Amino acid sequence: MEQKKKTPNNDDPRIAFLKRELEASMARINSLEKENQELKEDAARLRAQVNTLKAHDIERKSMLWKKFQHSIDSSIIDKPQQKPVSLVEPPQQSPVFGKLYSKQDPLDATKERSVRVPKPPPRPTPSSAKEVYGNKVQPPPPSPSPLPPPPPPPPSKLLVGSKAVRRVPEVMEYYRSLMKRDAQRENKNSSVGIPPAINSKNMIGEIENRSTHLLAIKSEVETQGELINFLTREVESAAFTEITDVEAFVKWLDQELSCLVDERAVLKHFPQWPERKADAMREAAFSYRDLKNLESEILSFKNNPKQSPNQSLRRMQALQDRLEQSVNNVERVRDGTSKRYREFHIPWQWMMDTGVIGQIKLSSLTLAKEYMKRIAKELQCSEATLDYDMLLQGVRFAFRVHQFAGGFDTETKQAFEELRKIGTS
Repeated sequence: MEQKKKTPNNDDPRIAFLKRELEASMARINSLEKENQELKEDAARLRAQVNTLKAHDIERKSMLWKKFQHSIDSSIIDKPQQKPVSLVEPPQQSPVFGKLYSKQDPLDATKERSVRVPKPPPRPTPSSAKEVYGNKVQPPPPSPSPLPPPPPPPPSKLLVGSKAVRRVPEVMEYYRSLMKRDAQRENKNSSVGIPPAINSKNMIGEIENRSTHLLAIKSEVETQGELINFLTREVESAAFTEITDVEAFVKWLDQELSCLVDERAVLKHFPQWPERKADAMREAAFSYRDLKNLESEILSFKNNPKQSPNQSLRRMQALQDRLEQSVNNVERVRDGTSKRYREFHIPWQWMMDTGVIGQIKLSSLTLAKEYMKRIAKELQCSEATLDYDMLLQGVRFAFRVHQFAGGFDTETKQAFEELRKIGTS
């Protein structure tokens, strides 16, 4: 027992050494864990600081960009109001000193070369009431009380040119009789609707080069002031009695304004620009030109016998749809528009039934005549029984044009009589 008790006592120094080593290792491990934890906290704090700095940098750039745009806009607005600064002439002591003062900025030289020289506006027709004295255009004196528009002609008779259009009661009677007979039938070839024109605006322009666009607008506001003032005087003094003169004037005005990089953005810095009158002239010219183009298309229409009946009839129906839609658009706003046109000395008589609108309505007689001739030809060529659907389709179209144009002329009435003769035989 004594020997066993002595054995651990002999190993006491080693055990004590191992204990000390163990304690030192544990202490070192604890120190390393604390250091590791501190490093993790430092890394997280640094990442938070980096994110904060990034957010501040983005916000600072955004503020600088807004200040830059604001300074450009304010300089564009304030520039026309500033008075030109007169340079002090240097003393003529030496030629070298004078050359230094006479040297021009390259940017100013470029601006001077870019100034557009306006062309004179087109001359009105001799029938126009505008009087031209030298370079000044004097509109006719406004009448003290503008006369109201003339009443539309009676529906029983419409005279345009040499054509006499009269109501044909037989059209309505024959149409009603066929409608009663086939009240349960549906017209297979219904009118083809024309979708409304999509007037899309490009809203993404100049996003990538916005600063360049603003600088170009600023440059044109400074350099094209003389041109804008000249065009302003011409628009304000313009007075016409013929719509064709308005069309020529608008064409000239658009050519002069086409040199601007952004017409609306530049003109808004000139408060004296007569925007309402310029827009009214453009509206009148474009509406008139659209109607005349449609009239020419209808009058030049020729039935192609090589086409199938359905294709040919659909073409004529589509033209009639476009014609009625265009005329209805003008007639719907005719009262308010004519008042506005009179205010700006723009012709408005062409919108009445005695003017271009009446001629446009008469052009639909060409479609009705071709339509009934094609139906009559198909019915005569068919060896089977009479196709009442096709007959009803022809009579419906004839009745539609008859109501729209206010009657038939002699040739269209003859085509209707032939169609009715085939239907009753």
